[in-house]
Amino acid sequence: MKKKLLCAALLGGLGLAQAANAQEFDDRWYITGSAGFNFQDEDRRTNDAPFVTLGLGKFLNPVWSIDGELNYQNPNFDSGVVGGNSDLNWSQYGISFDFRRHFVSEGRAWNPYLLFGVGYQRSEEEFDAFPNPNSPGENEDGNFAAKVGAGLQTTFTNRVAVRAELAYRADFNDDSFAANGSTDWNGYPHNQEESWFGDMLASVGVVIPLGPEPTAPVAPAPAPVDNCADRDSDGDGVNDCDDRCPDTQAGTTVGPDGCPVPVTIDLRGVNFDFDKSTLRPDAVQILNEAIEILRRYPDLRVEIAGHTDSVGSDEYNQGLSERRARTVYDYITSNGIDAGRLVGPTGYGESRPIAPNTNPDGSDNPEGRARNRRTEMNVQN
Repeated sequence: MKKKLLCAALLGGLGLAQAANAQEFDDRWYITGSAGFNFQDEDRRTNDAPFVTLGLGKFLNPVWSIDGELNYQNPNFDSGVVGGNSDLNWSQYGISFDFRRHFVSEGRAWNPYLLFGVGYQRSEEEFDAFPNPNSPGENEDGNFAAKVGAGLQTTFTNRVAVRAELAYRADFNDDSFAANGSTDWNGYPHNQEESWFGDMLASVGVVIPLGPEPTAPVAPAPAPVDNCADRDSDGDGVNDCDDRCPDTQAGTTVGPDGCPVPVTIDLRGVNFDFDKSTLRPDAVQILNEAIEILRRYPDLRVEIAGHTDSVGSDEYNQGLSERRARTVYDYITSNGIDAGRLVGPTGYGESRPIAPNTNPDGSDNPEGRARNRRTEMNVQN
């Protein structure tokens, strides 16, 4: 009957276990101490006795805690049975590891809990072995023990919590003097052989946390808002949010994205006759003006580039544009401009028109083609 009771209590208690909620909890280690009364199993043939405990524990999460606890009790034999003598020693001590499932509700002073524990109990017995000349007999034994129970516990107030508990402990001591069956002082059988004993434990105790009370974490100060739209780190006129080239050198011409754009000096008027790469007389005056600009700004570096219209094959126009660029390049260097300041000459063929070569209806556009037969100086710095 006692085994069925213990199994039912364990299974029922475990069935009530729930996942921990997400609230904050006090995870400090704490010490416990309690005093209570041990209602001994009648088959032990001992008197009920007080007991004390001392333990160490902590909460694992908001609703589960674990305690390691030492206990001690010293009940006397009931002198009304054979072998019983209240003057003889009968003491018991042990250790248990107890899990408590707390049912915590915010704002409630007392919160219930369920208890499940396992441990080790050791007993030291002296018993009257009359008429044996070696009386009193002695028996010492240690055994597995299990415990279930329920209780109430307050929250930590003024650094102390109070606990009231009622538990049932099964002591699997099959070597006890009382476990082997005996008769009372009238000679009647007192009990059958026992393999374990069940005791009821009623106690009141305290729980004292160790260390300072935890404080709520301080929320970090919000990071300052970095308003890149109000900054122009490189001074190119494009704010840092839109600037894809943030390290542009001062004075560089940039586009809407903050990146350098090529500056082209269109040698307007330095055009060429169809399929020709020789300079016309009117182009010489324009080139002389370009040479004066290069002399006035000795740090200026430029690319000499040649272009054609779309008449002819790509291969032919590429070669023609290179010859035109070479013609301008040679004229500029022959008039005292250091070739080290020039890039090229470079031919781009018909790939970079500045005017349509044909009209919208597909007919030829002689004026547009004439503008595309040109040379340019592209600034490099």
